[in-house]
Amino acid sequence: MNPVVYLDNNATTRVAPEVAEVMLPYLTEFYGNPSSMHSFGGQVGLQLKKARADVASVLGCDPLELIFTSCGSESDNTAILSALAAQPEKKHLVTTRVEHPAILSLAKHLEEKGYEVTYLGVDDKGNLDLDELAGAVRKDTAIVSVMYANNETGVIFPIPEIAALCKAKGVLFHTDAVQAVGKIDIDLSKLPVDMLSLSGHKLHAPKGVGVLYVRKGTPFRPFLIGGHQERGRRAGTENTAGIIALAAAMTLAKAHMAEENTRVKALRDRLEAGILAAVPHSQINGDTAHRLPNTTSIAFKFVEGEAILLMLDQYGISASSGSACTSGSLEPSHVLRAMGVPFTYAHGSIRFSLSRYTTDADIDLVLDKLPGIIETLRRMSPFSEEEAAKPACTC
Repeated sequence: MNPVVYLDNNATTRVAPEVAEVMLPYLTEFYGNPSSMHSFGGQVGLQLKKARADVASVLGCDPLELIFTSCGSESDNTAILSALAAQPEKKHLVTTRVEHPAILSLAKHLEEKGYEVTYLGVDDKGNLDLDELAGAVRKDTAIVSVMYANNETGVIFPIPEIAALCKAKGVLFHTDAVQAVGKIDIDLSKLPVDMLSLSGHKLHAPKGVGVLYVRKGTPFRPFLIGGHQERGRRAGTENTAGIIALAAAMTLAKAHMAEENTRVKALRDRLEAGILAAVPHSQINGDTAHRLPNTTSIAFKFVEGEAILLMLDQYGISASSGSACTSGSLEPSHVLRAMGVPFTYAHGSIRFSLSRYTTDADIDLVLDKLPGIIETLRRMSPFSEEEAAKPACTC
């Protein structure tokens, strides 16, 4: 088995050793229920309170504005369903065509229930038109939900401007910041969003823990009904170990953010430059000026993304495809379709997403192996030399 060169951090991250160390005692030694009256559980409750304060400190908000959830998808669903439940007279919502399925699948479900959804498009770089967004908001719009950064391309949306626009129009605004938190600075004391979602396993905390930020004064209706946990806003015994781990991971992420935006970004840029120089008919998907420092989506003409992934895996290189082919669909990803990436490129799109654990040796291995993989696959592909001689798409 080859050592793993892990470049799929937008899918999930390794749990940081320091985070695992902090978390472990709450799985083995301090296992009491934080809601219990006895001191054994009470000491756990105190650590839960501290973790909430630590997360709030990183985000720049009040600890009481945080609701701990199981994941980003739960946070996203809760935000939108709460906005609709709190404003039953409003039957319209606005989102984008490039959102995570946690938003898009819910939107489709709501359409089946009689709600109207406006899906905003993006240009060929994956950017939104703010004038289109402004025009989409109506009197009966309950909420606008726009992701902070795209999980496939890394393109960052102008969330401060969108939040201000929504505030001026008197409509609730939610952002899925699952990919952004821990990679770029987010200060909720200055950012006028009403609700924000994040997930622990994207920033070196374990799976199974997330957060929904709800600004004070925002109308809210709980998604899970039951006990009094989370001040009655989310029932269910708290995932204490996960929450404590998340707080530790977010504190570490803040400490490493400068590294994320310098060393990690430099590794990403070197990877891109090396691939584009060595592999003809390759291109970057998305706006290269406004994106996450760890993410690149690269398209290779005349080949299939799933075949590239399988051959990379033989060398221990883990990445992901920008195509939905791996799930049995013949259609490229909805993000690349929305951007208008040509079919011949979209099917051969690969996402590499780095982390602070990525090394120069990792990048060297990809640059050593990937050009030969693409050459091999193209020899097997039924493309013509006439097609291969055409210029690469500039979109």
